[in-house]
Amino acid sequence: MAEQDNGTGTGTGGERARGDIRITNTGGNVTIGDHNTVTHTVYGTPPDRDPAHEELLLAVRRLRADLEGVVPTERTAALDAELSDAEDEIEGTGRADTGRLTRLRRALGDAGAVTGILASGVAVGQAVAALLGG
Repeated sequence: MAEQDNGTGTGTGGERARGDIRITNTGGNVTIGDHNTVTHTVYGTPPDRDPAHEELLLAVRRLRADLEGVVPTERTAALDAELSDAEDEIEGTGRADTGRLTRLRRALGDAGAVTGILASGVAVGQAVAALLGG
């Protein structure tokens, strides 16, 4: 059985005695009990997006949703991966860089007829073309 120091809550060898309750205030977060950890992560405000990138982001999300109803192929899987990467980049930085837009345009072309018959595919193609200047 561990010995307990008067009022310190430590046992022999500097260890806490079993059954102690320690409450620690960590700037608004409270941990109670042994071996607890509190993690508080503060994220900054989302990056500003210009209207053209916001439009592209919405079109990318619609096309990804529409692709779920299409029989998957290697090309539609590659397109979905590019769409996912573009979505992450726009959400994270507020924009898609030229390299990302070029890869997205190529993936749209490679997916061919599938993107041509989906209105959301046409919308992504138009948004990418506008951002790349034609």
